[in-house]
Amino acid sequence: MLDLYYWPTPNGHKVTLLLEELGLPYQIKPVNIGSGDQFKPEFLAISPNNKMPALVDHAPTDGGAPQSVFESGAILLYLAEKTGKFLPADTRGRVAVLEWLFWQMAGLGPMSGQMGHFNVYAPEQIPYAIERYGNEVRRLHGVMDKRLAQSAYLAGDEYTIADMASYPWIGAYDKLPPDFAAFPHLKRWHEAIAARPATQRAYALKQQVNPNAGKPLSEEERKHLFGQR
Repeated sequence: MLDLYYWPTPNGHKVTLLLEELGLPYQIKPVNIGSGDQFKPEFLAISPNNKMPALVDHAPTDGGAPQSVFESGAILLYLAEKTGKFLPADTRGRVAVLEWLFWQMAGLGPMSGQMGHFNVYAPEQIPYAIERYGNEVRRLHGVMDKRLAQSAYLAGDEYTIADMASYPWIGAYDKLPPDFAAFPHLKRWHEAIAARPATQRAYALKQQVNPNAGKPLSEEERKHLFGQR
């Protein structure tokens, strides 16, 4: 059994996308990041950076004690290697997946998150920040579009953890839709993943776990999300 410490954010969706594709039994352990669950000692014991998602595998392949994993990219890689799925075994295919997985972790995710913060959550509008991150996310969308003009998915012709890492960050904010008219290959890719039954099951968890998703943040939620030092 796998315990997934989860809240329905783009990084949380990455892992449920993979778990639903794999069909592995897992149990959701909600981490309400708006009420400060991520700072509880029991969660910090498995995720020292006080971020979700995190995973605990109670049946690791070495047969030893439960294995904990934090950071969404590391979780995707751990599960792909454990099951032998969604990560090619050949060297060149594996390198391609890892390139795009780390590209998402270092670029698309952080830049999209900052774009969302300064457009949606910031208490004041800062034009420089809005322009800076908006331009960078558009550039990254262009990088994806060029790649997807060459292949069905980011790492080639097969759907992999690289796609699962990037998908939740495309259109993560309702107020900031991607310019699909300018990036038709990105649109095709996004629609293909959205149509997968596993994707639909993964996103159905959103309302189950957090029925208040999408509502304005309270001052307490802002403190827990943005006020930590």
